[in-house]
Amino acid sequence: MKFNLSSVLRYRIDEPSTLVLNIQVVNNDHQRICTEQLQLDPEVKFDEYTAPSSLTRYIRIDAPTGKLEVKYEATVELVHFYAEPNTIAEVAIADLPMETLQYLYPSRYCESDRAIGLVQSEFGQLQPGYSKVTAICNWIYNKVTYLSGSTNSQTSAYDTATQRAGVCRDFAHLGITFCRALNIPARFVSAYAYGLNPPDFHACFEAYLGDRWYLFDATRLVPLNSIIRIGTGRDAADVSFGTLFGAVQMEEMKLFVAPVSEAGEMERSDCTGMAIAIS
Repeated sequence: MKFNLSSVLRYRIDEPSTLVLNIQVVNNDHQRICTEQLQLDPEVKFDEYTAPSSLTRYIRIDAPTGKLEVKYEATVELVHFYAEPNTIAEVAIADLPMETLQYLYPSRYCESDRAIGLVQSEFGQLQPGYSKVTAICNWIYNKVTYLSGSTNSQTSAYDTATQRAGVCRDFAHLGITFCRALNIPARFVSAYAYGLNPPDFHACFEAYLGDRWYLFDATRLVPLNSIIRIGTGRDAADVSFGTLFGAVQMEEMKLFVAPVSEAGEMERSDCTGMAIAIS
């Protein structure tokens, strides 16, 4: 399954500033970049960095006063791993790969230590495994209203659980928080996604079960197999699409995602009842 995607970010720079952007997609065994192009107008200096563990890619731009346009285009082929959910078990902490342990701990937006009481009362008696994380997603979908503009950059999972409203970022943070409170490693995924209306950057999460990371999206806004990974982190603080240092104002953002596939290929989606891994 292939997708064409693009993002255009336009900024006004009122004084020399630095921007750290995370808009380029990950290249791994399950997500292969066929072509890509990054353009800056004007052609200013920038540095690139790829995080070794997650392959998340960052660019740092030194921007002079004036206008700045950042345009990224790519064609990406997704190669999903599908599994039967009933066969996917939880992993004892003693058996978890060491690199997953960091995703058990509370983080900036995911205060899992404050959610233990709620989580134990709601999910503590459920059968362990993939179905428990599905139950978490169902709880969030049923009890939290998806409401644009209801939260801000300071909103944490605790706030979302209290206020019962949020956007994709908040749904992901809540899912991560609940998983960690149940000793299931969970991490934040920023992404492009086909089917969002209006087009925007998307957020979901992964939980470590069995022997790999499985993808979950409590918003149910798009099929899981239309999600194209940009970054992976403990929460949104690690993979914000833009972190701005200086007098910078975003003036416009445009995103585009469309399948390059043959007719009917998108019909195999998460409604098939299969678990999906993209890492």
